[in-house]
Amino acid sequence: MKLRNEQLSQDVDNKNRELAVSTMSLNSKNELLAFIKEDLKKTSQNDSTNIKSVISTINKNITEEDSWNVFKEAFDNADKDFLKRIKQLHPLLTPNDLRLCAYLRLNLSSKEIAPLFNISVRSVEIKRYRLRKKMDLQHENGLVEYILAV
Repeated sequence: MKLRNEQLSQDVDNKNRELAVSTMSLNSKNELLAFIKEDLKKTSQNDSTNIKSVISTINKNITEEDSWNVFKEAFDNADKDFLKRIKQLHPLLTPNDLRLCAYLRLNLSSKEIAPLFNISVRSVEIKRYRLRKKMDLQHENGLVEYILAV
């Protein structure tokens, strides 16, 4: 039984590592696409329709909902029912709030979360503040600590 528990613990650790790697990969992809998009915007002063088409394609790929679904499935495999538990405790949370909770559960910083939402670091901090208010957390309770304890 002890051996089985150790094996299951290792499996969970492996899943968490895979999840962290896929999150960072997604993060890198979004940062790269945002960087390319900014470069193209600078050169689009010539009003080229090809560049606008490329920018449009990049915009579609930065906030790809499929990548969230893949992440959510992997996250559920690694951390059984976390999203269900947090939703039961706080039924007013939106899908974006749940997504933020999942990223915070992985202990990602605001700087690492920003490209995943395709928003600024300041916007992530505002999202965190609003999430604290929705969860009715007291000022002395840390948001990440609370999420890790759920």
